Amino acid sequence: MNDPAETARRIIASFPAEALFDTGTAPVPVTASVTAGAAASATAAAPHRFSPEPFLLPPSIAGELERQGVLWLKFLKALNSLYLASTRGDAPAFVAEYLDAGKPRRVVDFSRMNRFRSQYPMVLRPDLLLTDEGLAACELDSIPGGIGLTAALNRAYAAEGFAPVGGAEGMERGFAAALAASAGKPSPALAVVVSDESRMYRPEMRYLCRRLNELGGSARCVDPGQVTTGPEGITVAGGRDAARPDVVYRFFELFDLPNVPGGEAILEAAKLKRVLLTPPPKAHLEEKLSFALLHHPVLAPEWERELGAADFAALKAIVIPTWVMDPRPLPPHASIAGFTAAGRAVQSWEALGALSQRERAFVIKPSGFSALAWGSHGVRFGGDMPQTEWKEAVREALGSFASGPQVIQPWRRASISAVRYWDPVREEVRTMEGRVRLCPYYFVTSPERTVLGGVLATICPADKKAIHGMPDAIMVPCVYDAGRG
Repeated sequence: MNDPAETARRIIASFPAEALFDTGTAPVPVTASVTAGAAASATAAAPHRFSPEPFLLPPSIAGELERQGVLWLKFLKALNSLYLASTRGDAPAFVAEYLDAGKPRRVVDFSRMNRFRSQYPMVLRPDLLLTDEGLAACELDSIPGGIGLTAALNRAYAAEGFAPVGGAEGMERGFAAALAASAGKPSPALAVVVSDESRMYRPEMRYLCRRLNELGGSARCVDPGQVTTGPEGITVAGGRDAARPDVVYRFFELFDLPNVPGGEAILEAAKLKRVLLTPPPKAHLEEKLSFALLHHPVLAPEWERELGAADFAALKAIVIPTWVMDPRPLPPHASIAGFTAAGRAVQSWEALGALSQRERAFVIKPSGFSALAWGSHGVRFGGDMPQTEWKEAVREALGSFASGPQVIQPWRRASISAVRYWDPVREEVRTMEGRVRLCPYYFVTSPERTVLGGVLATICPADKKAIHGMPDAIMVPCVYDAGRG
């Protein structure tokens, strides 16, 4: 019989420290008694908890997860079509107005270029809450962290006999397949450019590049300062194989472009077809307010025409209702479409400031083009805030509309799951009751096909509203079957 404590020790001892997030915080001890090699001491800086087993997905959602990838790809394509139609006057003007709000003209120009019209992100990762009613999508990330981490977790748990979703090498092989599909050639030379803003993900992206190379690829993870541009394309300083990459994987947000050395030059090289840039510089595809557009009743005919009735209904069932916090006044006979608070219709967002703590079960967050729009930065939970802070959060959201819209969603309570984890202080396996976020990683391998490379489960203590990577969180790969080979 397998001993959970021994399993946990082996996973920790063998786990590549380079695949962990670099949070810049004080190390979290793994255990004093794990001595199975240098990897164990390096992994002592783990920014999360390890479990002796993967997370077992409920059978009811297994098929849904497999199918969702194509649905999210269709969503982005429909969003792109809707945005471009809006810019031409063939769809409501507020679509482009919302998606372009707060962005410099240069960024908007790139979004609209014919050069990138048919290009989409090659990696899609929705954030799905596991609720009693099923899966609920609160965000869709097309520059997601966790690719390297999930790849390493899949391998570590597969080595223990488990069968992670996607397989032991599903993440790196899925990434490689999507990369080849994007470039139109097998094994293109790749440079993953990670900005300082995203530096916590550099270790895991270096790990991903190492794994791609072990599978026969040519990949390198670099800082922006290592990249130069010229008439012949992009050059990466050092490293012979990836010195002249075919593809640049953009691991930096477009809001951060002024702080990325050579960032504008990389975009310009992509415009001139001197290198393939992925994700493409289409800022309108990186906004949380796209979920608000999906649920906007005026746009329903547009979405149904682009998606078809069945896919439109499926997306609306998954996506948490979302609204843009637009401060402009409504006429007396109107109310905010579909939004209620304390069971009543609402005519003005300012009215939310008067809600009681029980009534303000809402989440406010920046939509996208902001340093506060990734991770849990900038997320405010109404039920956790004093009245004065909640009022201020509403006021700030409305005040930032022109420079960077914010959105509001009803807070969805994720289900409670009991998950075991390794306690490094007591040096034993314990059980924690926590709330679960699932992050499936879909790799786009053709214009109509995606591959599910793996699913990362993040389980946070039940008293936490935000579910994200943290020292108290358990982060594990997912399986459909709890058995071990």
